[in-house]
Amino acid sequence: MSATRRQVLAGTGAVGAGILFSGAFSELFAGTAAARGHAGYGPLVPDPDGLLDLPRGFRYKVLSREGEPLLSGEGRVPGNHDGMAAFAGRRGRTYLVRNHENRHTGRIGVPTVQGLTYDPAAKGGCTVIELDSRGEVRSERVAIAGTAVNCAGGPTPWNTWLTCEENEDRAGTNGYTKDHGFIFEVDGADPHRTGAVPLTAMGRFQHEAIAVDPRTGIVYETEDAFQRPFGLFYRFLPNKPLGGTGSLQAGGALEAMRVPGVPDLSGIQETGASFDGVEWVPVPDSQAKETPIRLQDFGPKGITHAQKLEGCYWGGRSVYFVSSYARSSEGSAGDHFGQVWKYEPHRRRLTLVIVFGPDTDIQLPGESPDNICLAPSGGLMVCEDGGGEQHVYGVTRRGQVYPAARNAQNTGTPEDPEYGEFAGVTFSPDGETMYVNCYAPGTTFAVTGPWS
Repeated sequence: MSATRRQVLAGTGAVGAGILFSGAFSELFAGTAAARGHAGYGPLVPDPDGLLDLPRGFRYKVLSREGEPLLSGEGRVPGNHDGMAAFAGRRGRTYLVRNHENRHTGRIGVPTVQGLTYDPAAKGGCTVIELDSRGEVRSERVAIAGTAVNCAGGPTPWNTWLTCEENEDRAGTNGYTKDHGFIFEVDGADPHRTGAVPLTAMGRFQHEAIAVDPRTGIVYETEDAFQRPFGLFYRFLPNKPLGGTGSLQAGGALEAMRVPGVPDLSGIQETGASFDGVEWVPVPDSQAKETPIRLQDFGPKGITHAQKLEGCYWGGRSVYFVSSYARSSEGSAGDHFGQVWKYEPHRRRLTLVIVFGPDTDIQLPGESPDNICLAPSGGLMVCEDGGGEQHVYGVTRRGQVYPAARNAQNTGTPEDPEYGEFAGVTFSPDGETMYVNCYAPGTTFAVTGPWS
């Protein structure tokens, strides 16, 4: 087993591999390069510039760094680069909408801009990088400001970005002048079209990510709550489903997932375990006026919780969501270094498709999954947020985990190195370029090579 690739056979518990797969995972890759046995791009080559290690034949370009002047002249590029998505524009242009997970203590906040600022006391938000057809940066500007701890989010079928506040502070807390814990819609091509309007009906809690069912318009949401009883998995039923930009402001109903007999997803450790008859329970108080939603009374049957719910995306006819890790020492029912779950709305079925660890080697790629997306080759591309070295790694149908990139920016010392996590992995509309952020120091990369 090398330091640059691990092979894990589906359905086995190979010692030291630390990753198990179920057959349900394979449908993501049907008819793709991954299904034909695509197993990575070779070992990573150390970058002489000490920024990003890539396989031979790949190269990167730095699009943006924190602290540099925004091309718009609005201020400096904010820090803490996080979730991101790429949208196609006119004449071959691409718009990268990028979150900045700044807390009230953030060193470089998102500059406040008239018409795009929710709470002037908050330092989070989004910026937009506009690229031309050659991949050159044309502009970089503020898309929304005055939000708090913008972690991840997700794209809509009408090509806007839903940015999520991983924060539920009230006005008056940490200097904030407004309540936080909301989702906001961002139009990368024209941010003033969406402004800075909280989508309050989608709930006030520690949001992480979303995925939209392109057939029904239902929005699925993850909650990354740090303390027991941890977060919930939600769905939002819009009053105007698939209504386009601004339609989510019309409100809707928020519900939380209950898996009968399963109070905590971390207690499930066997890949392929499926649960039929998943229930969706109305949230008593979606604005959490008195009590955080995860602590509210959902009746005698309770509700299903999970620690560190993170990435969320739509694939095929299902929504997939990630639990980054669970620790029994912190109150979870079981221990793992990452799970990927699949929910099939048409069957009301939940299935555990991947389990990471806890015997994962932190110096190898393949633990603590965070942001996640589908790659042009048909594989899965995952941002790692764990200990030791930090990778973007791919996962194939055959259970092969391979490195796609490694962060070479050592923010520690040679004796005690530290590496920032990756975030926001996404691909250009034509599938030719992978975009990814290094969280700290905030850096946005464009990576080209033989992806397909």
